[in-house]
Amino acid sequence: MTNPTTVKNPFNIVVIVAALGYFVDIYDLILFSIVRVESLKEIGITTENMKSSGIFLINMQMIGMLLGGIVWGVLGDKQGRLSALFLTIFLYSVANIANGFVQTFEQYAWLRVIAGFGLAGELGIGITMVSEVMTKENRGWGTSIVSGIGIAGAVLAFLVAKWGWREAYWTGGVLGLLLLGLRIYVHESGMFNKIKESTAKRGNFLSLFTNFKRFVKYLCCILAGVPVWFAIGILITFAKEFGEALGVTGPVNNGTAVLFHYVGAAIGSILTGLLSQQLRSRKKALGIAIVLLGLFCVWYFYAFGVSTTTFYLITFLLGLAMGYWAVFVTVASEQFGTNIRSTVTTTVPNFVRGATVPMTIWWNYMAVGMGMGILQSAMIVGAVAIVIALVSVFFLEESYGKDLDYIEAE
Repeated sequence: MTNPTTVKNPFNIVVIVAALGYFVDIYDLILFSIVRVESLKEIGITTENMKSSGIFLINMQMIGMLLGGIVWGVLGDKQGRLSALFLTIFLYSVANIANGFVQTFEQYAWLRVIAGFGLAGELGIGITMVSEVMTKENRGWGTSIVSGIGIAGAVLAFLVAKWGWREAYWTGGVLGLLLLGLRIYVHESGMFNKIKESTAKRGNFLSLFTNFKRFVKYLCCILAGVPVWFAIGILITFAKEFGEALGVTGPVNNGTAVLFHYVGAAIGSILTGLLSQQLRSRKKALGIAIVLLGLFCVWYFYAFGVSTTTFYLITFLLGLAMGYWAVFVTVASEQFGTNIRSTVTTTVPNFVRGATVPMTIWWNYMAVGMGMGILQSAMIVGAVAIVIALVSVFFLEESYGKDLDYIEAE
């Protein structure tokens, strides 16, 4: 069993469980993007309603994640990281299995909300535990491993989806339930056990808004990650539609675009983590990755008439830059004290995911309502997201090597 004190080995059981949990998390999170067209056709959605129905379902999932992020984050600070982690895995696993039986659009929508609610807690709580059990010099390695292995879940989702979209949902649910068996090998974080013995107030979500400096820091953490879900929620989820708008010489398959993107993201997670360790700076690694993501977005928007191979290469490169997600979540974890760390680390990535809702609404309004088309409108949304992210990173404090064993004052 794992000693609850800090460890140097990035392959300890806490890292492994967090990585496998995130693997199943990403599997389910991305599965809808892969099976969107096939599954919606089977339940009776027409071709002309495919895009709007897809936007609605992904927004329902993100709303669930937004709500779940708050609930699981607070629970992780109040009751413990470990219990919250495995409750999230149980909930999204059951929702996955049920999703394989849907017959109507309404059933699909509600199960996406429930699955999103469950999915909301896994990454934030997992990163919180890894950050707290590893030494301050090595925790960047641990969180990068969690993200690198976890993001590979998208590759499995692509492969399993070939069996059928219902079978793919069932498989994800079973994988999650099997993961629950590892619970007996994992201990609670030593930092949380220590804070339980103090009188400090834990999991006070509202405290993030009652102090201006704390609020600005929290907001910067969120805004730094928004470009990631601009890329995933718009450019990759609707790759088929963008391929048609760009005149790509051949049909673009959404599942294949997701596969290439997440292979790139898995590699990018390790590389960005390595960069932050070598530079001994989270901020520099984030800044470099966001600039690269912006450059690859420009290539994506001007890839007129390219081959499908070139288009998939661009989605891979977008994923490579998007790999800063692990460092971004680690930074959020490192910015705040133990008594509110789970709340922050869990809500931040889910507010970023939730930002997909206003981004897709704004994008769709400009594309359809204002007649700008999907390319020009996406350019505007992406440019705003990337500029704001770079400004936010500039104002964050450097957290590499920071001692996390402290309490956030009320």
